[in-house]
Parts: sequence; C-alpha cells; structure tokens
Amino acid sequence: MAQSATEVTDGTAKTAEPKKDLLPSLPTSTIFLINFGFLGVQMAFQLQSTNMGRIFQTIGADPNNLGFFFILPPLAGMVVQPLVGYFSDRTWMPKLGRRIPYLLIGAVVAMIVMFLLPNAGSLGFGYGSMAALWFGAITLLFMDLSSNVAMQPFKMMIGDMVNEKQKGFGYSIQSFASNAGALLASIFPYALTALGIANVAKKGTVPNSVVWSFYAGAIILLLCCLLTVFRVKEYDPVTYAKYHGISDNSKKKGIFEALKTAPKIFWTVSIVQFFCWMGFQYLWTYSTGAIADNVWHTANVASAGYQAAGNWYGVMSAVQAIAAVIWALVLSRVGNNHHKLFYSISLVMGGLGFGSIFFIHDKYTLFFSFILIGCAWAAMNAFPFTFLTNAIEDSENMGTYLGLFNSSICLPQIVASVASFALFPLLGSHMPTMLLLSGIFLILGALSVGVVKEVWARKSDAEEEPADAED
Repeated sequence: MAQSATEVTDGTAKTAEPKKDLLPSLPTSTIFLINFGFLGVQMAFQLQSTNMGRIFQTIGADPNNLGFFFILPPLAGMVVQPLVGYFSDRTWMPKLGRRIPYLLIGAVVAMIVMFLLPNAGSLGFGYGSMAALWFGAITLLFMDLSSNVAMQPFKMMIGDMVNEKQKGFGYSIQSFASNAGALLASIFPYALTALGIANVAKKGTVPNSVVWSFYAGAIILLLCCLLTVFRVKEYDPVTYAKYHGISDNSKKKGIFEALKTAPKIFWTVSIVQFFCWMGFQYLWTYSTGAIADNVWHTANVASAGYQAAGNWYGVMSAVQAIAAVIWALVLSRVGNNHHKLFYSISLVMGGLGFGSIFFIHDKYTLFFSFILIGCAWAAMNAFPFTFLTNAIEDSENMGTYLGLFNSSICLPQIVASVASFALFPLLGSHMPTMLLLSGIFLILGALSVGVVKEVWARKSDAEEEPADAED
C-alpha cells in the first residue's frame, strides 16, 4: 500500500494522501522496446570496464597509477548526466521527443570513439609513452561522455512513461537488457580468440581480439539504439503533463534547487550506492591483474598468460551477466514489501563473491565468485532507481532528479580511484587484496539498506482496490 506523505503547516503536522498515478499501463512489448537500446549502451560500458585495465597496462601504464585512468569515466558521468537530465526536461522535438535526441547523439559519438580507443597502442607512439597513454585517456574520456549521454535517457523514459505498478518490472527489464549486453561484450575477446583472432601482439599493442571486440560492440550499440529511437514514441508535452498531474503553475527547477528539494530517499539510497560502487570500481580496475596473479601466476602484461587472464576475466564477466539476468528476473517478481530484504541479501551475496576471489587459485572455481557478484549487480541496477522514481512527486523535473542521482554512482567511483593511490601500495600492491576490500564494501552496503525507507508519491489503481480483490 502506498505510504502517505506528511506536511507541516503552522507547526501542525497533517497527513497528505499521495497523488493518484495517472499513467496508463503499457504493453510488455513497449517496455522491452524502451529498454532495448540499453543493451547496446551496456555493451560499450562493459567492453570499457572489462578491458580498460588490460588496455592501459598493455600500452605501458604503471599498475600503481591505474586509478588515474579509472577516475575519468565517473568524472564524465558526474558532469554529463545531471546536464542531460536538466536540459532534456526542457527539450521537445516533434519527431524525436524529449529524451531520444540525446540518446541518438550519444550513441553516434560513442560508436566513433569505440573505433579509436583500442588503437591507442597501434599509432607508433611506443610502449609506455606519454603520447600513447594520453591518447588512450582522452578517447576513454570521450567514450564515457558519449556513452553517458546515450545511457541516461533510458532511465528517464521509464520514469516518464511507466506507471508505479509497472515501474519495478520496467527497471528489472532494463537490468535484464543491461546484463544481456554485458554478456555479449564480455565473451567477445574469448570467442574471437577461439575463432583464430590473435590474442597476443607486440609489446605495447592491444591484441586484435580486443580491438575487433570494440568494433563489433560499436556497431551493435548503434543498431540497438536505433531500434528504440524508431519504435518508441514519447508522450508529447500536453499528454505528459496530463499523465503526471502537472499544472500550469508548475515550474522547472534548477539543478541546485532540485538537489535541495530532493526526497529523503535520494540521500539514504546514496549511502548504499556509495559502498556498492566503491567495490565495483576495484573489480574493474584490478580483476585482470588479480586473476593473472592468482591463476596464471604472472604480472608480465606482454605474456600469453596475462592476456589469457584478460580473456578469462571476460568469461567471468559473462558469467556475472548471466547470473544477473536470471536474478533480475527473480527480482522483477518481488513485491514492494520485500524490496529492501532482497536488496540487502543480494549485496551480501556480492560481498561474499568479491571476498572469495582473494582465496581462489583455480579458474573454474571463479564461476562461484562471479555468480554471486552478478546477483549484487542485478539488485544495484533494479532497486535504487525504482525507489527514487516511486518517491518523486515532482514529475516536471524527473530528468533533473535522475541525472543528479547518478552522482551517487559516479562519486564513489572517483573516491575509490583517488583512494587507490594510497590503498594499493598500503596493501602491498596486491590486486587480489583490493578485491577482498571490495567484498567488505559490499557488506557495508548491505547493512546500509536498513536506513532506506521506501515511499510512494502516487497511488496506482491496484493500490486503491480492496484487499480482498487483490487475489
């Protein structure tokens, strides 16, 4: 049952009923189409996250300085996502809509940059040269800027078009699409190697198995996004205002004003997000090196063993994605009263998965670790945005709120990368230990779920039915 809001007038507290949810129920096919382009965007992010450490170490980056390169993606997201939300709230193009113009521009630019990034070591700069590292860093920055521009509209369209009754399902399907894209992206280097594409190259050059994975991902990204662009029609401004109960005297809020008036759950969920994304930042930074160390017993980035470890991390990321897809389907069936319980349980599972990597020296046993990590990943992609969009009463500024909320994803990644300059040497420059630390962060995130109080700004029709009619 939707919770009521509390207002204070002249020092007297009174209870205000939440607004009625006016949005119609959408066909399941429409919800899938809204989310389909997210599959392609997630392929870009997954290729980046699973191969970035491998690429930069291959072209000569010092492992102690890897944190610098991993600061750039969340920094880009922290700047771009609130701006996309703010400006898309104020955009309407008759043939494209409110959010889709940004999706289209971001997808095209991301595709171009994905052709450039893996070639950072192929332009004759030399192993470890500043030119190669700066080229890689700049293309990485632009890839993440454009990918963030393409990603944010998908989250906003769920908030714009899907009612409260279907919203948990909508974000779970988005998590499903995200993990399906991650699955495809993760297995590309391994699969291409199996097909005979070279997985080793001369010192300082990224292997063709990785380069061609980025090429394939770029093409799929654009095609998936175009399907959403051409098949989804956003509500025009009049219809949007009608469905969201926006009156003529409603006003657009600036970024700082929206931040000041954000619902309490914006901040409490951000606490959970902080610990979770700290943990995952170290997964992306150190997993290839950790697996190479524990399983292949090498730190030589030019060796066949190290590159095999990079491929195996891709396979493990695919296992993570499969587990996340399955777990996301389970979470989509969880009732409102059990959201927090399953959120917390999922994060504990992820913490155990991270911690177990430290102790494992057999590549097949790592399946267990990454299955548990996948369950945490599914919950992190499903619950936070469901909690927030359910609590937002001010639909006129939905995009601004969602863009700002993404800072709860980006800021902890920045903090983690900066902290790594001290933590990595302090922990003996031992990459498996950094993943053990990630496990601790996920457990802290699970404990933090207790501070979250889920609220609903609107009633769905189902919530107004008598209790004996719910069967």
